[in-house]
Amino acid sequence: MLIKTSFTLNGEVVQVETAPDAMLLWTLREELKLTGTKYGCGIALCGACTVHLDKVPVRACITPVSVVSGRSVTTIEGLSKEGLHPLQQAWIDEQVPQCGYCQSGQIMQAAALLENNKKPTREEIIGHMNGVLCRCGTYNRVFKAIEKASQEG
Repeated sequence: MLIKTSFTLNGEVVQVETAPDAMLLWTLREELKLTGTKYGCGIALCGACTVHLDKVPVRACITPVSVVSGRSVTTIEGLSKEGLHPLQQAWIDEQVPQCGYCQSGQIMQAAALLENNKKPTREEIIGHMNGVLCRCGTYNRVFKAIEKASQEG
């Protein structure tokens, strides 16, 4: 049995037909072909799959599609309507990525911080980013990029 779910995705209303227990991550990647959101651990521990649900960062790997019905989801592909988001530019300027796998989750988590706190302290950045893992260990560059984006935003 499949269920139909409608929600706003990156500013556009979409409707998907999925299994009742389908997770948002796989619906985004497989049904809607938005592959910027990554699968990391599947149990919400790494943050690679972070998206915004009504402007709040959530882990798409454990978020059932049924939960997003009638709500707004933003992925890395929809973070900016006009070119690069200031965080994306800061990521490039500060040469943050190594393997790049966690980067969409890192950026989405950071964007939620800057949405609510335009000028976070280093301690606030570290606290907010805790839980989004980078196996390459580029945390200092992540923090520097967030600081740069907060100064330019």
